[in-house]
Amino acid sequence: MNVFPIALSLFLLMDPIGNIPLYIAVLKNVEHKRQVRIIARELAIALFVIISFSFLGNSILKLLRISEQTIMISGGIILFIMAIRMIFPPVKDSNTTTSEQEEPFIVPLAIPLIAGPSVLATVMIYATQESQWVMLGAITTAWFFAFLILITAPSIKKVLGVRGVIACERLMGLILTLLAVQMFIEGITYPRSSFDLQTHFFPAL
Repeated sequence: MNVFPIALSLFLLMDPIGNIPLYIAVLKNVEHKRQVRIIARELAIALFVIISFSFLGNSILKLLRISEQTIMISGGIILFIMAIRMIFPPVKDSNTTTSEQEEPFIVPLAIPLIAGPSVLATVMIYATQESQWVMLGAITTAWFFAFLILITAPSIKKVLGVRGVIACERLMGLILTLLAVQMFIEGITYPRSSFDLQTHFFPAL
Protein backbone atom coordinates (compact mmCIF):
# COMPACT_ATOMS: atom_id res chain seq x y z
CA MET A 1 0.00 0.00 0.00
CA ASN A 2 1.45 3.34 -1.05
CA VAL A 3 -1.15 5.57 0.58
CA PHE A 4 1.19 7.52 2.86
CA PRO A 5 3.89 8.45 0.29
CA ILE A 6 1.27 9.51 -2.26
CA ALA A 7 -0.64 11.46 0.38
CA LEU A 8 2.57 13.20 1.44
CA SER A 9 3.41 14.32 -2.09
CA LEU A 10 -0.14 15.58 -2.66
CA PHE A 11 -0.13 17.39 0.67
CA LEU A 12 3.10 19.16 -0.25
CA LEU A 13 1.67 20.16 -3.61
CA MET A 14 -1.50 21.51 -2.02
CA ASP A 15 0.83 23.68 0.09
CA PRO A 16 -1.76 24.57 2.75
CA ILE A 17 0.77 26.40 4.93
CA GLY A 18 1.98 28.50 2.03
CA ASN A 19 -1.63 29.24 1.09
CA ILE A 20 -2.53 30.59 4.53
CA PRO A 21 -1.59 34.22 3.68
CA LEU A 22 -3.51 33.98 0.38
CA TYR A 23 -6.62 32.60 2.04
CA ILE A 24 -6.49 35.33 4.68
CA ALA A 25 -5.98 38.04 2.06
CA VAL A 26 -8.88 36.86 -0.12
CA LEU A 27 -11.22 36.56 2.87
CA LYS A 28 -10.09 39.64 4.75
CA ASN A 29 -13.40 41.44 4.17
CA VAL A 30 -15.52 38.49 5.32
CA GLU A 31 -16.54 37.94 8.94
CA HIS A 32 -14.77 35.12 10.79
CA LYS A 33 -17.71 32.68 10.98
CA ARG A 34 -18.41 33.13 7.29
CA GLN A 35 -14.72 32.59 6.51
CA VAL A 36 -14.85 29.10 8.02
CA ARG A 37 -17.91 28.20 5.94
CA ILE A 38 -16.33 29.50 2.74
CA ILE A 39 -13.07 27.64 3.34
CA ALA A 40 -14.95 24.38 4.05
CA ARG A 41 -17.03 24.81 0.88
CA GLU A 42 -14.06 25.62 -1.34
CA LEU A 43 -12.02 22.70 0.00
CA ALA A 44 -14.96 20.35 -0.62
CA ILE A 45 -15.09 21.54 -4.23
CA ALA A 46 -11.33 21.01 -4.58
CA LEU A 47 -11.66 17.47 -3.20
CA PHE A 48 -14.37 16.65 -5.74
CA VAL A 49 -12.23 17.95 -8.61
CA ILE A 50 -9.13 16.02 -7.52
CA ILE A 51 -11.03 12.75 -7.06
CA SER A 52 -12.66 13.21 -10.47
CA PHE A 53 -9.25 13.53 -12.11
CA SER A 54 -8.09 10.44 -10.24
CA PHE A 55 -10.91 8.30 -11.64
CA LEU A 56 -10.78 9.84 -15.12
CA GLY A 57 -6.99 9.98 -15.36
CA ASN A 58 -6.52 6.75 -17.32
CA SER A 59 -9.32 7.60 -19.73
CA ILE A 60 -7.88 11.04 -20.38
CA LEU A 61 -4.42 9.63 -21.06
CA LYS A 62 -5.78 7.02 -23.47
CA LEU A 63 -7.95 9.59 -25.23
CA LEU A 64 -5.00 11.93 -25.75
CA ARG A 65 -2.63 9.01 -26.49
CA ILE A 66 -0.16 10.24 -23.90
CA SER A 67 2.23 7.66 -22.42
CA GLU A 68 2.94 7.25 -18.72
CA GLN A 69 6.59 8.14 -19.36
CA THR A 70 5.58 11.50 -20.85
CA ILE A 71 3.32 12.26 -17.91
CA MET A 72 6.01 11.30 -15.38
CA ILE A 73 8.66 13.51 -17.01
CA SER A 74 6.32 16.47 -17.46
CA GLY A 75 4.95 15.95 -13.96
CA GLY A 76 8.48 16.03 -12.56
CA ILE A 77 9.13 19.30 -14.37
CA ILE A 78 5.91 20.84 -13.06
CA LEU A 79 6.68 19.72 -9.51
CA PHE A 80 10.21 21.14 -9.77
CA ILE A 81 8.91 24.53 -10.94
CA MET A 82 6.39 24.55 -8.09
CA ALA A 83 9.14 23.69 -5.60
CA ILE A 84 11.40 26.48 -6.87
CA ARG A 85 8.53 28.95 -6.57
CA MET A 86 7.97 27.80 -2.99
CA ILE A 87 11.66 28.25 -2.11
CA PHE A 88 12.12 31.46 -4.10
CA PRO A 89 8.64 33.01 -4.37
CA PRO A 90 8.16 35.85 -6.88
CA VAL A 91 7.75 39.36 -5.56
CA LYS A 92 4.06 40.04 -5.12
CA ASP A 93 2.52 43.39 -5.83
CA SER A 94 0.31 44.39 -2.94
CA ASN A 95 -1.97 46.18 -5.37
CA THR A 96 -2.94 42.88 -7.01
CA THR A 97 -4.49 41.42 -3.88
CA THR A 98 -8.17 40.66 -4.24
CA SER A 99 -10.10 43.48 -2.66
CA GLU A 100 -13.60 42.81 -3.90
CA GLN A 101 -16.35 42.60 -1.32
CA GLU A 102 -17.90 39.57 -3.00
CA GLU A 103 -16.92 36.25 -1.51
CA PRO A 104 -14.85 33.92 -3.71
CA PHE A 105 -16.40 30.88 -5.38
CA ILE A 106 -14.24 28.06 -6.79
CA VAL A 107 -11.55 30.49 -8.01
CA PRO A 108 -9.01 30.99 -6.53
CA LEU A 109 -9.43 29.14 -3.20
CA ALA A 110 -10.49 25.77 -4.64
CA ILE A 111 -8.83 26.09 -8.05
CA PRO A 112 -5.92 26.63 -8.46
CA LEU A 113 -4.71 27.06 -4.86
CA ILE A 114 -5.65 23.51 -3.79
CA ALA A 115 -6.66 21.63 -6.93
CA GLY A 116 -3.92 23.19 -9.06
CA PRO A 117 -2.29 21.87 -12.25
CA SER A 118 0.54 20.19 -10.34
CA VAL A 119 -1.85 18.33 -8.03
CA LEU A 120 -4.07 17.20 -10.90
CA ALA A 121 -1.10 16.11 -13.01
CA THR A 122 0.35 14.14 -10.09
CA VAL A 123 -2.98 12.47 -9.40
CA MET A 124 -3.20 11.40 -13.04
CA ILE A 125 0.30 9.91 -12.83
CA TYR A 126 -0.43 7.87 -9.74
CA ALA A 127 -3.84 6.82 -11.05
CA THR A 128 -2.10 4.83 -13.80
CA GLN A 129 -0.06 2.88 -11.22
CA GLU A 130 -2.23 2.45 -8.15
CA SER A 131 -5.71 1.10 -7.46
CA GLN A 132 -8.64 3.47 -7.11
CA TRP A 133 -8.93 2.65 -3.41
CA VAL A 134 -5.30 3.58 -2.77
CA MET A 135 -5.74 6.82 -4.65
CA LEU A 136 -8.97 7.63 -2.82
CA GLY A 137 -7.28 7.01 0.53
CA ALA A 138 -4.22 9.10 -0.37
CA ILE A 139 -6.27 12.01 -1.73
CA THR A 140 -8.63 12.15 1.24
CA THR A 141 -5.73 11.88 3.71
CA ALA A 142 -3.80 14.74 2.10
CA TRP A 143 -6.98 16.78 1.80
CA PHE A 144 -7.96 16.17 5.42
CA PHE A 145 -4.69 17.54 6.80
CA ALA A 146 -4.81 20.47 4.39
CA PHE A 147 -8.36 21.11 5.59
CA LEU A 148 -7.28 21.13 9.24
CA ILE A 149 -4.57 23.67 8.50
CA LEU A 150 -6.57 26.01 6.28
CA ILE A 151 -9.73 25.97 8.40
CA THR A 152 -7.65 27.44 11.23
CA ALA A 153 -5.66 29.77 8.96
CA PRO A 154 -6.25 32.98 10.95
CA SER A 155 -5.18 31.34 14.22
CA ILE A 156 -2.12 29.62 12.69
CA LYS A 157 -0.83 32.87 11.23
CA LYS A 158 -1.07 34.51 14.65
CA VAL A 159 0.91 31.67 16.27
CA LEU A 160 3.63 31.25 13.62
CA GLY A 161 3.82 34.82 12.46
CA VAL A 162 4.79 35.85 8.94
CA ARG A 163 8.35 34.53 9.29
CA GLY A 164 7.15 31.20 10.61
CA VAL A 165 4.79 30.68 7.69
CA ILE A 166 7.54 31.57 5.21
CA ALA A 167 10.00 29.17 6.89
CA CYS A 168 7.51 26.28 6.73
CA GLU A 169 6.84 26.95 3.07
CA ARG A 170 10.58 26.91 2.26
CA LEU A 171 10.98 23.55 4.03
CA MET A 172 8.08 22.06 2.10
CA GLY A 173 9.63 23.38 -1.11
CA LEU A 174 12.92 21.60 -0.39
CA ILE A 175 11.14 18.28 0.18
CA LEU A 176 9.09 18.74 -2.97
CA THR A 177 12.29 19.36 -4.96
CA LEU A 178 13.53 15.89 -4.03
CA LEU A 179 10.24 14.31 -5.09
CA ALA A 180 10.26 16.23 -8.40
CA VAL A 181 13.80 15.19 -9.33
CA GLN A 182 13.08 11.56 -8.45
CA MET A 183 9.92 11.56 -10.57
CA PHE A 184 11.85 13.04 -13.53
CA ILE A 185 14.61 10.41 -13.23
CA GLU A 186 12.09 7.58 -13.03
CA GLY A 187 10.31 8.97 -16.08
CA ILE A 188 13.55 8.87 -18.09
CA THR A 189 14.36 5.31 -17.03
CA TYR A 190 10.77 4.07 -17.44
CA PRO A 191 9.73 1.28 -18.05
CA ARG A 192 12.93 -0.27 -16.70
CA SER A 193 11.75 0.82 -13.26
CA SER A 194 8.52 2.32 -12.01
CA PHE A 195 8.08 5.47 -9.99
CA ASP A 196 7.56 4.40 -6.38
CA LEU A 197 7.96 6.97 -3.62
CA GLN A 198 7.66 4.31 -0.95
CA THR A 199 10.61 2.32 -2.29
CA HIS A 200 12.88 5.36 -2.59
CA PHE A 201 11.86 7.49 0.38
CA PHE A 202 10.02 5.16 2.78
CA PRO A 203 11.56 1.67 2.36
CA ALA A 204 10.67 0.68 5.91
CA LEU A 205 6.92 1.15 5.43
